[in-house]
Amino acid sequence: MTHPTATPTPRICPNCDGFATTAITTGVRDQQGHLRTITAKCPACLGRGTLPARRVREAARG
Repeated sequence: MTHPTATPTPRICPNCDGFATTAITTGVRDQQGHLRTITAKCPACLGRGTLPARRVREAARG
């Protein structure tokens, strides 16, 4: 009889610690005086904040 396996939960990206997207100021202000920002995404997780879960290997049988 097979047992249902739970889907592994994704793990938090070690490069960005789950904060995958950030706003960076350019140092330039617009005509209203607001700072202009650009959005940068984590290159490791592509802006998701998580990575696929690792598969657990079964022990060697012998």
